[in-house]
Amino acid sequence: MKKFFQENKIVLAILIGALIIGEAIYLSGKKENFLVREKIGKEKQSQSCRNVPLLPNGAKKLVTKIIDGDTFLIEGGYSVRILGIDADERGYPCYQPAKERLEELILNKKVKLEKSIEDKDKWCRYLRYVFLDGKNISLELVKEGLVVSRISPKDIKYKKEIIKAEREAKENKIGCKWSKREKEIKKKEPLNLQWQRLTPELTGLKLINAYQAKNFYGEEVIVEGKIVDTYRSKTNTVFLNFEKPYPNQCFSGVIFSSYQYKFVEDPEKYYLNKVVRVKGKIKQYQGKPEIILKDSLQIEIGK
Repeated sequence: MKKFFQENKIVLAILIGALIIGEAIYLSGKKENFLVREKIGKEKQSQSCRNVPLLPNGAKKLVTKIIDGDTFLIEGGYSVRILGIDADERGYPCYQPAKERLEELILNKKVKLEKSIEDKDKWCRYLRYVFLDGKNISLELVKEGLVVSRISPKDIKYKKEIIKAEREAKENKIGCKWSKREKEIKKKEPLNLQWQRLTPELTGLKLINAYQAKNFYGEEVIVEGKIVDTYRSKTNTVFLNFEKPYPNQCFSGVIFSSYQYKFVEDPEKYYLNKVVRVKGKIKQYQGKPEIILKDSLQIEIGK
């Protein structure tokens, strides 16, 4: 065997060299193919985004629709993805609170759209930081514990502020993302009950849960929640307290004696421990939200 290697060492060296060169050519070709595919992918994205017009840095546009806590539409129907944050998708616990808060902040308002590193993502959404009256909307949502930070390693524009805000929200257990109380609320939301009358589709009103009522003073809405405590006062006023017993209730339905003939007998017993929806304008009484119920059509039990 030793004699064989000695006699054929030149041939073996040539074969080994050929193998090394072949592998190098293969790897080079593979890399080239990858780069070609990557280039083609970018070209396809560019072609698919061809109908999306240029959006100058700092442009001010009207917000026409909120998709979720980090995405919205502007005039013309073009989509904007907010930079620096990540909000829950539909079906996840903090989807609705984040979406509703973004609606409160920017819907039907002109916002300033500030560009960072990339102009658009692969879905042709503009990638922008969003400002209203000088406020960084990404920062506001993180401060309120409704979204989490999501920042590209290359994007350092507002990184320090957003990371600091998220850390403080975590430490203070603020909002849907970090508050135990809010997580308990979200567990109560998917009840899958049937409603015949009090739905957004039939009434045109916004549906909220009882814990959110404090954010809607002066607005006519539908409030959903469980009545866990009731009380009839000396003046025969009936109080239907939601989610927690008095004085820790988050919301109340109130039936004055003059309206009780329109309701079932002993409504304080009938509605106790039921999940209901009530409709009306939210008022504040002694620091708590409530709706005055003047007719039984304003309340419905889920089935």
